[in-house]
Amino acid sequence: MKAGFIGLGIMGSRMAANLLKKGHSMTVFNRTRAKAEELLAGGAKWAASPAALAGNGNVEVLFTMLAHPEAVREAALGAEGFLQHLPPGTLWVDCSSVNPSFSREMAAAAKSRGVHFVDAPVSGSKVPAAEAKLIFWVGGEDIDLTKCRPLLECMGSKIVHMGKNGMGAAMKMVVNQLLGSTMAAFAESMVLGEALGLDRKVLFESVLGTPVTAPFLASKRAKMETGDYEADFPLRWVHKDLQLVSVSAYEAGVAMPVGHATKEIYALAIRAGFGTADFSAIYDYLGRNREDK
Repeated sequence: MKAGFIGLGIMGSRMAANLLKKGHSMTVFNRTRAKAEELLAGGAKWAASPAALAGNGNVEVLFTMLAHPEAVREAALGAEGFLQHLPPGTLWVDCSSVNPSFSREMAAAAKSRGVHFVDAPVSGSKVPAAEAKLIFWVGGEDIDLTKCRPLLECMGSKIVHMGKNGMGAAMKMVVNQLLGSTMAAFAESMVLGEALGLDRKVLFESVLGTPVTAPFLASKRAKMETGDYEADFPLRWVHKDLQLVSVSAYEAGVAMPVGHATKEIYALAIRAGFGTADFSAIYDYLGRNREDK
């Protein structure tokens, strides 16, 4: 199948690589061409713009994996946007983490041009993306999921159809609210334990793997122990997702006191210089603000 991929960051580059490995024709675009070089060496074609990628019969299914709604809007509807150049009947699969109302807006924009749309955000970070073990939360029509399922299966180990357009994005909001809040609560608890005189190694071994901690936290232990926060999931994107959770909660009329407080903790960490670090660096930020007695 002829696939296009726009957005070759930590996640997108690995997702596109898995499509290429499975023999699919691939045309790619990224604002920084250097991030595409490995894919180009592997046989992918380069497009000079989203519009160029969409034209000339290059793609049957177009994937976007971009940082935030504004980037998706620009790629789709900007001066060099792809949407006006995609032939009717083409399928656009947006894997970006965006809010549900934005996904529905993009679905309507696509439909007005005869283009099919699926929102398919993912759970999983750098390693699952490389190992094709992502979870896809899909919103869209059955027929569109059937068309893109073989491609999703090249990149993920689980595909869950959540319902109509926007429902995949809705599930992503729920997941990342839990992810960000859980990481911050765990880090805060670790800082408290150390301030009370407990050894950090003892703390890790006592709480990880018990009912009070989420399984993913074990994968953050090495980063927290060594202080090497090479990003699997940059802290600034967790903050962005929590802001989208806030927007979604406002639109749904839901109070989110814990979510709002957590979002501001990450905002303060960004201000302190942790934005590009892995989001587990919230531990170092909270520890830095501890008063030892």
